[in-house]
Amino acid sequence: MMNDTDTDIALRLAAWWESNARDLPWRFGRATAWGVLVSEVMSQQTQMSRVVPYWTAWMERWPDARALADAPKAEVITAWGRLGYPRRALRLQECARTVAERYDGELPRTYDELVALPGVGDYTASAVMSFAFGERIAVIDTNIRRVLARAFRGEESLGGSASQVEREMARRLLPESDKVSVVWNQAVMELGATVCMAKAPLCESCPIAGQCAFLRNGRPGLGQRRTRPRQRFQGTDRQVRGLVLEALRGLPSGGTLERARVERLWEDRVQLDACVASLDDDGLVEMLPDGSLRLPE
Repeated sequence: MMNDTDTDIALRLAAWWESNARDLPWRFGRATAWGVLVSEVMSQQTQMSRVVPYWTAWMERWPDARALADAPKAEVITAWGRLGYPRRALRLQECARTVAERYDGELPRTYDELVALPGVGDYTASAVMSFAFGERIAVIDTNIRRVLARAFRGEESLGGSASQVEREMARRLLPESDKVSVVWNQAVMELGATVCMAKAPLCESCPIAGQCAFLRNGRPGLGQRRTRPRQRFQGTDRQVRGLVLEALRGLPSGGTLERARVERLWEDRVQLDACVASLDDDGLVEMLPDGSLRLPE
């Protein structure tokens, strides 16, 4: 139940959202429920500004679950481009096949059915319920957790998995009206992404600075994290896997990458072979008997 201060914050955020929300192509009722789900999967661990061109091209090519379900795997992997974590592309296609086969091509409208789909977790299911179907449900992501922790508890959000306290607070603050709850979820998330950022929040531009307990307390522990330090990219398996996939995407349709060309991609042969094997395990490449590689058909 919201008190007067909570209500004031909600009203200020709603007004700010109306004037400052980024004009992303899957917002404001311009995308189908499936399009919203695709945007959420693509946006995981990826900045939304980077997602827009990929999402636009993807939806033009495969506008619904049935279209993606029938697409060749090689085309799906190639279209994922440099979004990162390419296993998500195949999980999204698995999701599309389930939706096409079990739900006649239409996304189910209940949380339990959504969260049971391949590659769909609590956050994505909740986001689709709120943003696509207009249902009252607490959406909990990193940005929302940070804004709520700062504004209402006066504490820094330290990352990691959402605690029970955080989940209960998100549910308590959710407005009673379905329509207003959707705006609340969108506004809080947008504030966290564009103003109340982790390391350098723009407090001077924040519409709720006057009500923010974190700012009032002197921003204690700003930027502090409990999660492990961000992994360097240079020299990691992620980099090697990316180089292999990038080389394969550059081939003509149905082309193969000869073993000699594979070996030239990375000097450390042991690491290279381990990464190729992991890509094969993930279903992202096919290893041929002569050691060459190709994208799966």
